[in-house]
Amino acid sequence: MRLLLDTHALLWWLAGDEALSAAARMAIGDDGNMVYVSAASTWEIATKHRIGKLPHVAAIAGDLDATIRAQGFLGLPISLRHGERAGALPGPHRDPFDRMLIAQAMTEGMVLVSNERVFDDYAVGRMW
Repeated sequence: MRLLLDTHALLWWLAGDEALSAAARMAIGDDGNMVYVSAASTWEIATKHRIGKLPHVAAIAGDLDATIRAQGFLGLPISLRHGERAGALPGPHRDPFDRMLIAQAMTEGMVLVSNERVFDDYAVGRMW
């Protein structure tokens, strides 16, 4: 299975936080699954750290790429197609990071690992 981690799922995985569901933890840890982290999530983490909303990520904020690779995860760049699809998504959900993750999961045929039920309003698989 190809998994795309929502930003909170990535951070909870890295922190060993019990807020990450058992099913998500199992799927992320399964060597048979390919786990991806979007450039949108690294952008979100860096932005929120810079403005003080994620002070606890200071240790990883300077080199998220190395942190992600050390976990055996794969980076997912944002393509022009992803941008076009994210911008065209219907509905009132305004979070640009979430919209990009939805577009990427749809375009790439990935399952989003997220506790965000708003993703269920879109034609995308979600695991939690």
